[in-house]
Amino acid sequence: MVRKAKRAAPDMVIIPDTCFCEYTDHGHCGTIEHGHVANDVTIENLGRQAVVAIEAGADMVAPSAMMDGQVAAIRRALDEAGHVEAPIMAYSSKFASSFYGPFRAASGCDLIGDRKTYQIDPLNAREALRESLIDEVEGADFLMVKPALPYLDIIARLRQQTLLPIAAYQVSGEYAMIKFAAAAGALDEPRVVREALGAIKRAGADLILSYFARDVVREGF
Repeated sequence: MVRKAKRAAPDMVIIPDTCFCEYTDHGHCGTIEHGHVANDVTIENLGRQAVVAIEAGADMVAPSAMMDGQVAAIRRALDEAGHVEAPIMAYSSKFASSFYGPFRAASGCDLIGDRKTYQIDPLNAREALRESLIDEVEGADFLMVKPALPYLDIIARLRQQTLLPIAAYQVSGEYAMIKFAAAAGALDEPRVVREALGAIKRAGADLILSYFARDVVREGF
C-alpha cells in the first residue's frame, strides 16, 4: 500500500500506522503470551515493521501500539538498517478511549477484551504527559495526543513541556458525532468542523489528523 500510494501521489507524505491490531484475530496491538500482550516481543516486531515500511517508501513511521520502549526499539531498528534520518511520529499520549468504535467496526478489527493495560486511563493526565516525555527521550520526532477534542487539556499542557511538534488525532468517534448530528439537523457541519479543528489548533497542535481533511480542502470548511 505504501508503494501504491507513493506511485499515485509522489509528493504526498506517507505515514503508515506501525501496529499489528488490524492483523490479529484478537484485535490487540501485539503478540499474546499467557493471556497478556508480550511487550518485549512486540517492540522487536514493531522495529521490523518500521524498517519494512520505510524501505517501501514511507516518509516516516507512526507507532501506535503503546508498548513500553517502542520508540527506542524502532529508532534502533531503523538506525541499524541505515535509515538514520527516518522520522518517528509517536502515538505518545494515546488513551483507552471509547471514541475509536467506528474505526474498529469499519476496519474489521473488533477487540477481544480491552487495551486498558497498555493504553492510558482517560482520567490520568499525569501518565499521559509522562508517556509523551518518555517517547521524546527515546527519540521521537513528533508527539501525538489521541483522541483530540476530549483531551485538549493534554495538548495544551504538553505544549508547555516540549519543543517537539505535537500532532492531534481527531478520531472516528469525533467525526461520527459531528456527521450524525449534522444529518439530524442539529448543527451546521462546516461551522462546527471549523470550530472543532480551530480548538485543536488553539490548544497547541502543530499537526491535525482528521477524517474531515478532504472536506476541508475540497469544500473550504
